[in-house]
Amino acid sequence: MNDQTQPATVRVFIALAPPDHAKEELARELRPAYGTHPSMRWNRIEDWHITLAFLGELPAGAVPLLRPPLADLAAAHQPLRLALRGSGNFDDRVLWSGIDGDLDGLHILAAEVRTAVRKCGVAFEERPLRPHLTLARARRGDLSSAGEIAEGLAGFAGRPWNAERLHLVGSNAGRSRGPIHYRDIEAWTLGAGSPPEPDAPAAARGVT
Repeated sequence: MNDQTQPATVRVFIALAPPDHAKEELARELRPAYGTHPSMRWNRIEDWHITLAFLGELPAGAVPLLRPPLADLAAAHQPLRLALRGSGNFDDRVLWSGIDGDLDGLHILAAEVRTAVRKCGVAFEERPLRPHLTLARARRGDLSSAGEIAEGLAGFAGRPWNAERLHLVGSNAGRSRGPIHYRDIEAWTLGAGSPPEPDAPAAARGVT
């Protein structure tokens, strides 16, 4: 008989995600590297994200506490204009794509997300925000592949796009030896609660 009980803990983070067209644009640039570096552990394109707050392993009962404040926070924020730019690596192993655009707005949103989480009584390790998409990880002992691929992507400049949703994400990291997969626990539209822009003055509309 299968055990249908829910896990006692959930690995959680809060993030933004590029739209499909932005991810596809970067994926086209990466395509040659998929063939030349097959030993890299490539993240699934649908899992690419910009982490705003990594909460780690939480009691499953803590997750519902996050929903109302994150929904309110998302509703109060307008979408952010961002772009994918360049590439680099962490510790010669983790390949990433950089983020450009409204970085001030991104840092403000991340700070407010972290404040909302702390107000829920959820403790987590504070990490400096380093906006990026993690694309792949090199296997142990491979200290050159990530750097080689990053060098080839250094000049990449993707078209700007709007980050329009705030995502509360769960992952299976640490639960299996297979690839890491992510799933939305919930997502909220940025700016959904903002009042509509006031009508332009009559003179601006050409009315006298």
